[in-house]
Amino acid sequence: MESPTAANTPRAVASFPSFAEAFRVWLKVAALSFGGPAGQIAVMHRILVDEKRWISENRFLHALNYCMLLPGPEAQQLATYIGWLMHRTAGGIMAGALFILPGIVSIMALSYVYAAFGKVGAIAALFFGLKAAVLAIVIEAVVRIGKRALKTSANFVLAGAAFVLIFFFAVPFPLIILAAAIIGFAGELSGHSSFQASAGHSAAGKNEHADSLLDDELPPHARPTISWTITVAAIWLLLWLVPVSAIIVALGQANVFSQIAIFFSEMALVTFGGAYAVLAYVAQQAVENYHWLAPGEMLDGLGMAETTPGPLIMVLQFVGFMAAFRDPGGLPPMLAATLGGLLATWVTFTPCFLWIFLGAPFVEKLRGNTALNSALSAITAAVVGVILNLAIWFAIHTIFRQVFHIGQFGLSFDSPLFASVNAWALLLSIAAALAIFRFKVGMIATLIACSLAGLGLFLAGVIA
Repeated sequence: MESPTAANTPRAVASFPSFAEAFRVWLKVAALSFGGPAGQIAVMHRILVDEKRWISENRFLHALNYCMLLPGPEAQQLATYIGWLMHRTAGGIMAGALFILPGIVSIMALSYVYAAFGKVGAIAALFFGLKAAVLAIVIEAVVRIGKRALKTSANFVLAGAAFVLIFFFAVPFPLIILAAAIIGFAGELSGHSSFQASAGHSAAGKNEHADSLLDDELPPHARPTISWTITVAAIWLLLWLVPVSAIIVALGQANVFSQIAIFFSEMALVTFGGAYAVLAYVAQQAVENYHWLAPGEMLDGLGMAETTPGPLIMVLQFVGFMAAFRDPGGLPPMLAATLGGLLATWVTFTPCFLWIFLGAPFVEKLRGNTALNSALSAITAAVVGVILNLAIWFAIHTIFRQVFHIGQFGLSFDSPLFASVNAWALLLSIAAALAIFRFKVGMIATLIACSLAGLGLFLAGVIA
């Protein structure tokens, strides 16, 4: 599935990591991908941009801009994009699949426990401590990315406006991104220096990471042709839709597996804005229409997804698991549940590879266009505001036990109930932030220490 021009490789790639080394690094990224999209982007940025220097800041943000426009989990698609840049289609499949593998395994294991025994306190306690550490990592990422991406006053204004619009007014972020792109494009045409791509998008990024393996050079395989595009589209559409069609033909539309295949395929097309954009609808349909879940169980599944590695949209695997568990047909309930969970995962994530392998080569080709780079520079600024929104949302739901929704005078946001502050979560978060910012403690050490602290608090009877 490579472009025909990929065979002509003028570039020396001896300095690139081997496929085996990349496998180990992507596995590390996946294992540490906690905290929703903000935490996952933070981990990826820290490892790939700062530590390994496999990709430049400029290239990382360019890829992130595209992934933020797509339906589905942007962090998983970003991993797929970067993996594809480095090791072509095989690298993209490896990075994207590894990114969700720990989530598949952990959600499946917790679903078994949940179906058999209900909630398990010790596991929840480990994740309690883990979330505190992830919050510190997320905050560090916002600061680090903001410093590098916001080079002009116009970019600061765009970032601030994006945050206000998405956090306080719940404006869909695709609209925010589109508006930022139009502003950046128009600013470039007007000749205003604040909107010049070189002011904060191309030149700065190249200077800061001139030693990155992926800087501003266009890889040979990122030159699409019509035949290549048709081939990629055909292969991934077949991988996605043939299993769905086969299940419907074999079992009928009323069967639970057919319902899972159809429903979650539809969700894969409309999940703009990430998991939270559609979770309320999924919960309503799963409880009231399909009767897959009991009221409140969606929140339990979301808790699993929030505190395990992988995209938050992995909660759909839990929904598919419980749906088949409660309607197994002639299969043993746990076997049916396993198949239902894996089916939901397949139809959710297969389209993600389609969007990347089909669109990324064209996005790469556009990087040399000055006006489009100015638009992307503006999008980068808006993305900083979006990430800040995710970080604050995560902080509110980590430190406070209760939140309430404010929906008056055009406002629409969740506000914490300050009396419900979780003192232990706050203390652990502060300790993790001090460890990372003040004492430069490594990310893994901080995650392990906070997880053990959470377990210790549970064993001491301090948290339930």
